[in-house]
Formats: sequence, C-alpha cells, structure tokens
Amino acid sequence: MDFWTIIFLTLAVVIFLKLRSVLGQRTGRERPPYDPYSARDAVRGATNDNVVTLPGRAAETAQKPIEASEPAERWKGIAEAGSTIAAGLDAIVRGDSTFDAQHFVAGSRAAYEMIVMAYAEGDRRTLKNLLSREVYEGFEAAIRERENRGETVETRFVAIDKSDITAAELRGRTAQVTLRFVSQLISVTRDKAGNVIEGNPEKVTEVTDVWTFARDISSRDPNWKLVATEAGQ
Repeated sequence: MDFWTIIFLTLAVVIFLKLRSVLGQRTGRERPPYDPYSARDAVRGATNDNVVTLPGRAAETAQKPIEASEPAERWKGIAEAGSTIAAGLDAIVRGDSTFDAQHFVAGSRAAYEMIVMAYAEGDRRTLKNLLSREVYEGFEAAIRERENRGETVETRFVAIDKSDITAAELRGRTAQVTLRFVSQLISVTRDKAGNVIEGNPEKVTEVTDVWTFARDISSRDPNWKLVATEAGQ
C-alpha cells in the first residue's frame, strides 16, 4: 500500500467519524420527521420527498407540563379570560398538560400553508399526512376532477395576516381547535392549453378560511389533523 493510499484512507475514516458525530445514527426509534404542531416557524423547508423541516420541541420540553398561571394570563393573546374559548383550552390542557396554544397556532399556520400548497400541486402524499380520512377524500376527489380536465393550479402565498382560534373543546379524548385564517395569496387556474380560466396571476387576493384540527390526546401520535373546512367571512 503506497503513501497516498494510506493518506486517503485516513482522511476517509476521519470524515466518516465526523459525519457520524454530527448526524448521529438511526436506531429505528426516532420521532416522526413530521409534526407540524410543534413548529415554531412558517413552513419553508419542503424537500423533494415531502418531509418538511420544522423545528420541534426538545425531548425534555415535550414531556414537561405547561406551568400553571393565572386565568387572565394563561391565554393572553389567544383568548379572553372567562371566554368559551379559554374554557375549551383549559379542558384540553387538563387532558394534555403539554399542550401549548402559542406553539399550536404557530404550527397551524405552517400546516395551513402546506395544505393549501399541496392541494394546488396535487400532492396527495402530503395531504394524506395532514388530513382526516373524510377531508382527504374530498380534497382528492377535487384534485382528480381537476386532473381529468387537464387543469393546473398555481398558488403563491404572500402572507398569512391572521390565525385566530375561534373555538376549542375536548370531546371525550379528542381535542378540537378551530382557527380562522386570513391570508393574502395569488392563485390562478389554467386549462390544458395554459390559458387562465380562473384567478389573476398579477392580483393578490384576500382569502378567509375556517379550519378545525383534531387530535386524540390519548394517542402517542403527536400530530393533529384537519377534520373540517369552510370558507369564512
């Protein structure tokens, strides 16, 4: 074995050890790569395999109950003290002490944008991860009809102006939270020839949606899913 071969082998071993120390080893017991409701930032990191890089809670934080606080402060910026929404959030926290409304709202914004974009792109894989079976079937049917007509949708988010919780409750072991989203986006539908048949590629439109997310708090699955949608006023 000559001198240069030894040098290259040594470098290869060093590089391998460095990568191993940085990336770690997969053991088959890692957390799912996709948990939008532990997000802190809007989704911007979609990769080609539809895994979205969203910062999650550290393991120790995920297990730590939310500290008790005065009713007037507990949902500050989320719901008024004594309101029906606050009572619903209190019920959810009693069932799941790790529930954090601020983080939930941040994650819901990420999920909202992701779902809207996935629907426009016909990305069934992403939608299946985020929607309940009934909602997914409705979205998939609309996508299929659009594809059969040879139409395509182009959507671009400009901003999400509002994402307010409008209802919250615990039904048995199922937590449900409804949010009203007001967003600014550009969206057009084109026919198979590329002609615009709906929307305007140069016009920003305000869109209001009211979406309900749900999660079985007795499940180890941390993901929330979209269970109902309606157009808002």
